[in-house]
Amino acid sequence: MASAVTAEEAPKHRSVGWSLDAVNFFLADVRGAFGPFVNVYLVSQLHWTPASVGLIMAVGGVIGLITETPIGWLIDHTIHKRGALILALVILVASGMVIYAVPGFWQVLVANAAIAVVGDVFVPAVAAITFGLYARRYLARRIGRNSAYEHAGNAAVALMAAAIGYLVSQRAVFLLAPGFAVLAVASVLSIPSDAIDLDRARGLEGRHQHHERRHKATRWRELARHRTMLVFAAAALLFQFANAPLLPLAGQKFALAHPQDATVLLSACIITAQLVMLGISLFAGRKADSWGCKPILLVGFAALPLRAVLLTFTDDSFWLIGVELLDGVSAGIFSMMTPLIVADGMRGTGRYNMALGVVGTMQGIGASAALYSSGVAVDILGYTMGFLGLAVAGTAATLVILFGLPETRPTSHRRRP
Repeated sequence: MASAVTAEEAPKHRSVGWSLDAVNFFLADVRGAFGPFVNVYLVSQLHWTPASVGLIMAVGGVIGLITETPIGWLIDHTIHKRGALILALVILVASGMVIYAVPGFWQVLVANAAIAVVGDVFVPAVAAITFGLYARRYLARRIGRNSAYEHAGNAAVALMAAAIGYLVSQRAVFLLAPGFAVLAVASVLSIPSDAIDLDRARGLEGRHQHHERRHKATRWRELARHRTMLVFAAAALLFQFANAPLLPLAGQKFALAHPQDATVLLSACIITAQLVMLGISLFAGRKADSWGCKPILLVGFAALPLRAVLLTFTDDSFWLIGVELLDGVSAGIFSMMTPLIVADGMRGTGRYNMALGVVGTMQGIGASAALYSSGVAVDILGYTMGFLGLAVAGTAATLVILFGLPETRPTSHRRRP
């Protein structure tokens, strides 16, 4: 059995664990009320072409990736980490309502760009709060629990979106976000600001709160010297290049064949994947310290190209839902392991959130390039060749992890079951 949490290592306020659970759950609900449903809505209801939808998503992705690293830097330095989350939620909901109310090309372009920018805030802000609340030796399980509640929220909102899309309209799905945003804000505010260790939240050791600064971060240029981070960032780019277009393209393919059932099927795919991710996150969080990060990460990366190949076989609804089980494995492991690997690589630098922003930027480059190029490829070559091209990128990402990434978890941080 793992040793008990000491008073120094445990959060000062015992209720923050439940508050952090609620933050992850309701943030996922707010973000999930948009997400891939925007793609399906634009294709099936407004009859946009895949290339047009890909262009909208690519522009938003480019703008978002430009701001990702600076936002990580800001999260490292701000003492208002809760406030950053709340502001991002307000902008996200307002942008989603623009898409709902005035879905013209330029309005959707600007609103989607704003969603992409504020989306850069959520991952580093939640990670910083988590790191500020929990000692490093308990991070693997806590991050696994964060991911589990996030995936539970995604599944819940997908289920509600399916019901609303079927009973009311696909456009009405956007109305879910404001209510969940209120609950998310309340959850964020339930975490006391003085419970967050500001040094630990940015990857430094030592404890202080509020405005004190007892430790100095390393120069940001030194990030380029961390080989592990460079390898992982390259793998993250390839992973997102292969992963980001898969579900939108599968949804578009089905929407063209069965436009009335598109939202229901997409919701079923998301729910299936999210339920698998929930279990995978908890399992990976428990095993990361004893097994190491690399073996678990390889399983997730290898599932991605397999999923892309299987999507070429048919557009049968049951087949697509079954294939999304692999999305739960690959995306679940990747999302859970990313903050842990970055934390190990950036230990003691004080640049944790900035490094997380760099990795996010690389993911954004991969996703943006893939969303547009895959849309063009599908227009010219068809869906089968588009999926096979993404499978090649996923295979390349797996090889980078296999041959380039060392084990990141030090022996001193591993615990016996």
